[in-house]
Amino acid sequence: MSYKGLCMLIVSVLSLTAFNTNHTIVDGKKHGILNNTNANTTNLFTTVTTNSKPAIKNGHLNYGLSSDTPFTGILSHLLYTGNPDSLILQFFDESLLQSDENYTFNNEGAATYEMSDDNKTITLTIKDHVKWHDGAPVTGSDLEYAFLVIGNPDYTGVRYDKQMQMVKGMEEYHKGKVDYISGIKVDGKKISITFKEANPSILTGGVWTYPMHKEYLKDVAIGDLESSDKIRKTPIGFGPFQVKKIIPGEAVEFVSNDEYWQGKPQLGSISLKVINPDLAVKAIETGELDIVEISADQYDQAKNLQNIETLGYVGFAYSYIGFKLGHFDPISKTTKMDNPKMANINLRQALAYAIDNKAVGEKIYKGLRFPANTVIPAISHYHNSKIKGYSFNQQKSKRLLDDAGYIDTDGDGIREDLKGKKFTIYFASMNGDANSELLAQYYIQQWGDIGLDVQLVDGRLQEFNSFYDMVALDDPKIDIFQAAWQAGSDPDPSGIWDKNSDYNYTRWVNQTSQDLLAKGLSPKAFDKKYRKEVYDEWQQLVHDEVPMIPTLFRYNLAVANLRIKDFDYKFTDWSKVAVTAEDAVR
Repeated sequence: MSYKGLCMLIVSVLSLTAFNTNHTIVDGKKHGILNNTNANTTNLFTTVTTNSKPAIKNGHLNYGLSSDTPFTGILSHLLYTGNPDSLILQFFDESLLQSDENYTFNNEGAATYEMSDDNKTITLTIKDHVKWHDGAPVTGSDLEYAFLVIGNPDYTGVRYDKQMQMVKGMEEYHKGKVDYISGIKVDGKKISITFKEANPSILTGGVWTYPMHKEYLKDVAIGDLESSDKIRKTPIGFGPFQVKKIIPGEAVEFVSNDEYWQGKPQLGSISLKVINPDLAVKAIETGELDIVEISADQYDQAKNLQNIETLGYVGFAYSYIGFKLGHFDPISKTTKMDNPKMANINLRQALAYAIDNKAVGEKIYKGLRFPANTVIPAISHYHNSKIKGYSFNQQKSKRLLDDAGYIDTDGDGIREDLKGKKFTIYFASMNGDANSELLAQYYIQQWGDIGLDVQLVDGRLQEFNSFYDMVALDDPKIDIFQAAWQAGSDPDPSGIWDKNSDYNYTRWVNQTSQDLLAKGLSPKAFDKKYRKEVYDEWQQLVHDEVPMIPTLFRYNLAVANLRIKDFDYKFTDWSKVAVTAEDAVR
């Protein structure tokens, strides 16, 4: 499909919807973001509310969790996998260490830290008055317990990753040879964590800093934590708010944690409720909600409202189309690249060249998303801006398929496989905002234009939780899938790409990749120039092998009622957020 054809498709679809839109041009000015893959220097929006009126005491805030599906309710940093649950966690639990604007740990959080001279050991000291919501002090044993849970063979989560395995003694504990982790030492409120070798990621998020309330959870078997009431119904944290009531999948009521280590929060209570994305802007317009994240398809609706301000920033997220190249063996915790259907690199590259991500960003997402050229986000220091990415070139797609042997042998316009047999690619995509169906159909049409028969799995978009269950469990119905990653501030990509990672959803295994990932975590990588060179080479490898097609980088967007004060969307401290009136501005 041509650029013009995409525009026509968008017009026809939007005429059938409520013309929901997202974020694009501010104050009528273009900012050239679409031509700037090094987007970290560009900011179209403010990130902090500008309300300067006096705050009222113990005010109430209504927060919208924009989702077309109920939240799962796995309310533990160690166990959750979906973004909706993480949005709930932000109110009542937190990391012991905070980060500065460069995403490097500082000493402003609930704990301070020191590094050993050999850079192998980090020692955290938890500050006085840091207490769990039941009044018990947070101790080094609580953080140690988190490591013991993650490393336990019965652990049901996905945090046992490459970095966790680098902790001294962790592998022996994980294999059941010992009942302790030799690299972890606890002394009251102090805990030291020693790695096998110096690790440059330690100070950018490569060390686990979320404790678990050991005393509260001691009666729950580690294998049962994920399904337990103490995680799903009565979770305890040490953040600025505490959970008062949960309506499973729908809503959460929070009340102020008056004993919060940074001082009593400005707000007295918060109500969180799930709101369908199609209804989010209306809810903010009527004052039903005070804060809600919006997507690009909603921006045109929101930008003219007089009772809100729009906040946004280029985030660490990127969208992608992944290829299912194998499966993950849960017993050996190893990826097996054993699916031949999508193994041909020419086929994968042809699919990449067939789609016009620039047009998608401009026309579907109003310029608030822009082409992703690599799988390290554009705002990262380690982003390789020299890689051009897969720009739109369907003639090249067709040549690649011809050269590989995917030929239309019966003249019906659809290519057969390498053996001359019928060839259908099954594509999984999920429900989301108003653009989800449009985007999925656009991809299918573009691939059809190069002679490939691509069909939606089960003939429809998948519900969010079902989609990720299918992807994570390597459902054989899926050949390719469309998803997104919210990457962390730590530049190490092994949590997604290592062959032993559950999150390696494409199931791509490549020894050169493994070697480069190891180099990026080696002591030599404390030299940022060297580490940048390693990750530049790794990004080029991923581009060339194309186990996934990075499609779009994006702006994160939220709207806030004008009564909201001191809400920093990028670096949110909920203890500081306040309201300046009893009722929302309408």
